[in-house]
Amino acid sequence: MSLTLPAGPLPGRVLILGMGWSGRVLAACLEALGVQVAGTVRDPATAAVDGLRCHRLCAGTAPAPALLDDIARADAVLGSIPPDADGDPAVRMLRTALEDSPALQWVGYLSSTSVYGDRQGGWIDADSVADATGPAGLQRLRAESQWRALASRRGIASAVFRLPGLYGPGRNALVQLAQGRARHVLKPGLLFNRLHVQDLVAVIIAAMRRPALQALYLPSDDEPAPPQDVLAFAAQLGGFAMPPAMAWDDPALSPALRRFYEGSKRIDSRGTREALGWAPQFPTYREGLTDLAASLAGHGRALPDPGIHG
Repeated sequence: MSLTLPAGPLPGRVLILGMGWSGRVLAACLEALGVQVAGTVRDPATAAVDGLRCHRLCAGTAPAPALLDDIARADAVLGSIPPDADGDPAVRMLRTALEDSPALQWVGYLSSTSVYGDRQGGWIDADSVADATGPAGLQRLRAESQWRALASRRGIASAVFRLPGLYGPGRNALVQLAQGRARHVLKPGLLFNRLHVQDLVAVIIAAMRRPALQALYLPSDDEPAPPQDVLAFAAQLGGFAMPPAMAWDDPALSPALRRFYEGSKRIDSRGTREALGWAPQFPTYREGLTDLAASLAGHGRALPDPGIHG
């Protein structure tokens, strides 16, 4: 991925399997660009507020005819459903429809940098070996291979996006501090990258405009940083007191949260940037959090009084 791929038009119809937080942000951006978007959710009522065209998709329930119709008409499909022990449940439930779709030309999958083992602060890039041994990383790898195999059988373009921690409106350190949910977790030497959800959307759209066979992307910001630095910046920005510090292996932390802090790695995203002609709008957490704070203020939504969180 040393040269920027030529940009073409966006697909006319996109189906997002797993219309969660990032899927909804993507859907809104695509619709603003004139793309017809449909998606799947576990409960269609949850999408009513956004006015999205959504279908119910869950294990043990046959796909509705309307969903199968949208698959048959979709030019591009993006998988954004968390994997299980057998890989991607959406691929299992919809494999025949996806393989038989007459319109499908591109598939993408939102994966995670959990596919890489601990690098003790070392760098990873698109050429790094995906050597995860933990269940989360192995499940992601299995799901990736299922999407790639589907694309290969069809002879169409595909893209896997291995993502760091995402943040953005409604999901960030400012909100966690305001709601009293922030954790001041310390682990010596821990570093990792982040990605603003708007930058993720820009990467996905760029990849859709530049379809390639078996593409792999590692989008990230420019500054791998310790989590306590990000929390401290958000606390200063919003006028909050820092929560009490605790060790990453403190039994008071949930097993899932302790696993989150086990690995330390830094992402080299130059290959992704060169291939897609992309650079992050928010190159570090500072720009991202500052923009989020300004957005809240611009909408007249002040953060809660920090005095109640000390």
